[in-house]
Formats: sequence, C-alpha cells, structure tokens
Amino acid sequence: MIDHLIVLLVVLPILGAAVPPLASLRYDRVGWAVATATALGHAAMAGALAWTVWTDGVVRYAVGGFVAPYGIELVADGLTILLVALISAVSLGVLAYARHAGPHENSFYSQFLLLVAGLSGMTVTGDVFNLYVFLEITGLAAYGLVASGPGARSAVAALKYLIIGTIGASLYLLGVGYALAATGTLNMADLSDKLAAAGYDSTLVLTAFGLIVAGLLVKVALFPIHTWQPDAYADSPDSVSAFISALVSTVSAYALARVLFSVFTVDFLEAVPIARQALVAVACVSIVAGSALAVAQSDVQRMLAYSSVSQFGLVIAGFAIATPLAVVGATVHLVGHAVMKGGLFAATGIIERKTGATTVGGYAGIAGRAPAATGAFTLLALAMVGVPPAVGFMGKWYIVLGAVNAGSWPVVAVLLASTLLTLAYFARLAERLYFAEATIAPEAVAADGGERVSTAMIVTVVVAAVLAVGLAAAVPVIDQLIDMTVFELMLQ
Repeated sequence: MIDHLIVLLVVLPILGAAVPPLASLRYDRVGWAVATATALGHAAMAGALAWTVWTDGVVRYAVGGFVAPYGIELVADGLTILLVALISAVSLGVLAYARHAGPHENSFYSQFLLLVAGLSGMTVTGDVFNLYVFLEITGLAAYGLVASGPGARSAVAALKYLIIGTIGASLYLLGVGYALAATGTLNMADLSDKLAAAGYDSTLVLTAFGLIVAGLLVKVALFPIHTWQPDAYADSPDSVSAFISALVSTVSAYALARVLFSVFTVDFLEAVPIARQALVAVACVSIVAGSALAVAQSDVQRMLAYSSVSQFGLVIAGFAIATPLAVVGATVHLVGHAVMKGGLFAATGIIERKTGATTVGGYAGIAGRAPAATGAFTLLALAMVGVPPAVGFMGKWYIVLGAVNAGSWPVVAVLLASTLLTLAYFARLAERLYFAEATIAPEAVAADGGERVSTAMIVTVVVAAVLAVGLAAAVPVIDQLIDMTVFELMLQ
C-alpha cells in the first residue's frame, strides 16, 4: 500500500466520484457522506505520503511498471506534498461548509471528487502530457460545479469559463506538441535534459515555452486573460466559490512553477532573459490591474475575484524572479492565498445568508448581525493586505526581498502600490461593517435566514482566519520543503 500511495491519491477520488451517480438510482442524498469518506481517505494517504517524502526523500512511481521516459511517471517531493496536503485540507473544510449550505445533489459531490482527483493528478504528475489530461479533468469538473448554481447566471458563467478554459488547455497542449517535436519525450525530467541539448534558442523550444506558459496563465487567470474568473466566482454557489477560489488557480500556478523549474529550468531563464522579463511584466500588469479593478467593484464577491487576479500576479512574479527567497515567498503566498481567499468567500456566503448583504454598501452596519463571520472576514482581509504577522505579510516580504536581491525594482514598486490598493478596498469594507449606519433593515431579511447557517459553516471560516495568522510560523518548514524538490534554484 505504501508503494502505491501516490497513485491512490488520484485513483481514490475517481472511484469515489463513481459512487454518487450509482447511488442516485435509489438514494437522493448520499453524495456528501461518500465525498466526506473519500476526502478523509485522501487526507490519510496524503499524510502518509508526506511522512514518506519527509523521511525518505523524493518518491517516484512508474504507472503500469513502464519506467520513464517511456512510461508515465508520478513524482512526489517537498513541494508536491505541500500542495497535496492543501488540497486535502481545503476539501474537508469545504465539505464541512457544504453539509448545510449545499448543494445537496449527488451529482454535485461526484463532480467535487472529480475536481479533487484532477487537482491531485496535476500535483503529482511527472509527465507534461499527463498534466494536460489532469488539467482537462480539473476544468470539466470545475465547469460543472460553477453551473450547479440555481440561476441562469451560473450557466452563463460556466459557459464562459468553459470557452476560455478550453483555449488555455489547447494552447498548453500545442506547446507540449512543440516540446515533443523538439525532444521526442514527454517526461519532465527527460525534457529538462533534452531541451538543453536542443538549444534554448531553438525556435521549437521558444515556441513551446510561450504556448505552455500562455496556456497555464489562462488557468491561473492573470490579466488580461482573467475574464472567466469574476463570473465563475460570483455566480456559483458559495461552497463552489470557496472551493475553486482556494484551489483551481492555486494548483495551476503550482503547475506553472513545476514546468518552469523542472522542465525549462532556471538555466533557460538565464539563457533567454526576454522570457523572464516578459513573465515578470505580465505579472506586474496583473498585480496593478487586478487591484485597480477590485477597488472599482461594488459587489463583494466580484471584488474578491479581482483581488485574486492581483494576488496571483504576485505569485507568478516571485516564481519568474526565480531566486530562492522569491520562490519561498511565492510558495508561501500561494498556500496562504488559498486559505485566505477560500475563507473570505465562505464568510461572504454566511454574511449573505444571515443579512442578505452582497454589496459594499449592503455591508454597512451588519457586524453585529453576524459577528463571527464578519470578525473572521476582517481578520482574513487584514491578512490579505499583509498586516504582520499574518501569512500574507510573510509571502510578500520574501517576494520583496527576492526582488531586491535580483535588482527587480519594478516588482518592488508594483508590490507596494498593490498593497496600498488592497488596503483601500478592504479598509472600505471594514469601515462599512463596523462604523457605517445599516442600509439593510433586519426585517428585509428572510425569516429563516439565520437558520440556514450551521455551526460547521461558522467553524470553517474561523479556522481559516486562524490559519491565515498561524501559517506564518510555517515559513521555515516551507523553505525546507522547497529544498527537497526535484529542481534546484541555484542563482546568485
């Protein structure tokens, strides 16, 4: 069993996803129980795999016994187990939230588990084509989850997500084709050597890099290819918003880092400086544009969605700078953002259920009606701004240090400007919550509004708020996990 842990992380949720549709022939609502049992098994295996990697080093698994580079290889290293643990933790948190919040249909939980399988596969794969397969599984499951909302707006958001997501996946696959033409292999480790042998200035290699990165940036949702994200986040059920905002772009950004460092390597970025400069430029534009668009929003969930465009710009900038400090900062911010943004979306769902408020104006004076949710929301918002000692501060601090050491002063300036803009839109919300006069009367809220919020939902957002502060203490561990990866970051 220990030898097969890494493949079972993918197989278990796929098998679990097959159960709810079959159970629907007789039972209407067994999906949550099946999903929870599967997620608990996934978490147990993730913990066992993490312990194995921590004690024994990198784990490699040849699917079907066909060794690389001809077979499909799964790889678990320090960064892998960090992301796998994040997927398990967020999945369990969202399931606790969704137990009362819904959706309750068996089909929802089948798609939920497929998304867990796709995300897990993206995390452990050591093959660029297999990454495409799991990218598509993740996308298809996410489209279905977004469409699970009750209104037509959810269907439209899912359709937009599907169209743009398909373009991104197609660009990625086309880039993989160019890489295969240049090297004759799809295994990440083998590609790393053969791309260097083919020459980093080769037209095929440069084209492969551009297409692969462009495709993954669509999935990450950097400006200006972010347009699917605000609708997908704002028009889907709050359980779905919390889940996909925490994990989908997060794992896509991890996949980009994996391809950047394990396939093309830091040597490629040094040999082709224009590639690094272009990636940094796109990230900086996304940081500023996302923050500016967030400031302009009146709908809170859309504001949070545009905030993600900015925050992932920070993450990609850290990876593009590619110094050890910058990569540590990008990884810390990647994990911290998943916790903070998932908690923020869950908190907005509770606030809407308790008070009916969805806009910045509607948040005026409602802190007393949902004290736990608004308190957690405020703490998470402060962490997102980067108030010490929260994880948001630690991620930004390391990215700034890495940028300074690399002489990338535009990134430093953009990050500081972005922090001020982030403070602007979150401070405006905090002021409305606690100091403005209420604009929504309690009588205007449905009589059963308070009954729709369970203790588990409250506990979920409170735990997220606590983790947003406590994860800052895990920075040394994350630094050590990065040192245990299969790639090396050896820059001056």
